[in-house]
Amino acid sequence: MVKIRLRRVGSKKKPNYRLVVADSRAPRDGAFVNIIGQYNPLTEPETIIIDEEQALSWLNQGAQPTATAARLLSKVGIMEKFKSIKEKT
Repeated sequence: MVKIRLRRVGSKKKPNYRLVVADSRAPRDGAFVNIIGQYNPLTEPETIIIDEEQALSWLNQGAQPTATAARLLSKVGIMEKFKSIKEKT
């Protein structure tokens, strides 16, 4: 199964995350298929940059977001667009 999840990058005590598409069996910071965005929780307000087109494409192909990834996707409005597209078909 393919998942959309966070991959930690950055130095000690200064986390920065990439939103990646990875096999569910791969370790957190291990192999991944594609980078679709980034998330920085240390800025005020937190910085979320996600490629909407790629995210929707992966969701349409059956990628399952983790709870945190789903929260980030909802914040930028991608989950709502995905649900509306899914309802039309």
